Amino acid sequence: MNLKALTKQAVQAAVEAGELIRSYQDSEVEVLHKEGGDTYASQVVTETDRKAQDAILHILGPSCEEFDLAVLTEENEDDGSRFEKKFFWCIDPMDGTLPFIRKEPGYSVSIALVARDGSPQIGVVYDPVYDVLWQATKGQGVRRNGEPWTLDASSKELTFTYDRSFTDRPERDRVLQELADYAQSLGLKKLVAAQFGGAVINACHALEAAPGCHFKFAKPQEGGGSLWDYAATACLFEEAGAVVSDVHGELLDLNRSDSTFMNHRGAVYATDQDLAERIRKILSSFE
Repeated sequence: MNLKALTKQAVQAAVEAGELIRSYQDSEVEVLHKEGGDTYASQVVTETDRKAQDAILHILGPSCEEFDLAVLTEENEDDGSRFEKKFFWCIDPMDGTLPFIRKEPGYSVSIALVARDGSPQIGVVYDPVYDVLWQATKGQGVRRNGEPWTLDASSKELTFTYDRSFTDRPERDRVLQELADYAQSLGLKKLVAAQFGGAVINACHALEAAPGCHFKFAKPQEGGGSLWDYAATACLFEEAGAVVSDVHGELLDLNRSDSTFMNHRGAVYATDQDLAERIRKILSSFE
């Protein structure tokens, strides 16, 4: 596997898809519905999502032939080839369709290469609103807009990024208080809790605003994001030396055999191990 060459292709695909999305960002778009999880955000799709996917597959298609890769992408049915091939592309052509529809920032292109054992090998995220490109390749660190990037945890605030569903959870106030108490124990000025868009942008913002975190509760209902919402950012966090896991501290199940949803074990992103452990403790108290 030539991960360097494949990363270059993934970057090209993400940027071209992002430029296509940007060309539609001020236009009226038809909102369609699809089968998804238990949230409205997972059930909406636009023609722009599908055009972005086509642009990505046009670029990555030859690599599937050359390296015998499978493909899992949000807008196509899972054909199960990810269980047969050694590696698969895991693609979200536009994470954050709801912000896109509302003409708000928070959407991005997310492309990952994942091994059959579920370990992320490549992660590329492109934010077409702010023209920011994140990329990571296993064993080669992280780049931001083409330049080497390292984690800087010098902020005097603790950042927690959350999705829209968190605001309606009965545990909301207690979680925020627990995180505020933790920030105070570290001598930080305050907790900054904010919703920046889709799961991908939320995770990237938490990484960039270290100390930072983003997490999803485990739940019985289908949803909680899908494999393509987490694969690329998992690679970014791992290569940055940050922490990504499920709510029990195990590796994310990025090639789940019985579903593409991540609700069964949730997700925890944190810029350091102590913060990750505190989040898991908070989440476990609600089980």
